[in-house]
Amino acid sequence: MEEVKFNFEDLKVYQKALDFIDYAYSLTAKFPKEELYGLSSQFNRAAVSIALNTSEGSGDTDAQFHRFLQAAADSVRECVTCSTIAFRRKFISPEENNKARLMLLEILKMTSSLQRYLKSKRN
Repeated sequence: MEEVKFNFEDLKVYQKALDFIDYAYSLTAKFPKEELYGLSSQFNRAAVSIALNTSEGSGDTDAQFHRFLQAAADSVRECVTCSTIAFRRKFISPEENNKARLMLLEILKMTSSLQRYLKSKRN
């Protein structure tokens, strides 16, 4: 049976967001158990929020999609902060922190580029 596919699933930024979710979950799985309802939960929710906002906004008007992409960008910055805290608390290595930051920077650039494109269509 052929898989049903939605248009937003073709967006590269959405695919990169899913990759980051996988990475965030792999990182937080190693956090201390007392962080389960703290930093682990916050990091995972922020990572998931990037993909959720990208997919949700894609089916709306360009102006609304722009707004949802801004929310996704806000979640990217939240993930940077979570990664930094995890690094400072020695829950993750410098290499893991850097990889997270590189992935997030790529997503943020893609989000900004898509926002610029949507804005140019309005003008």
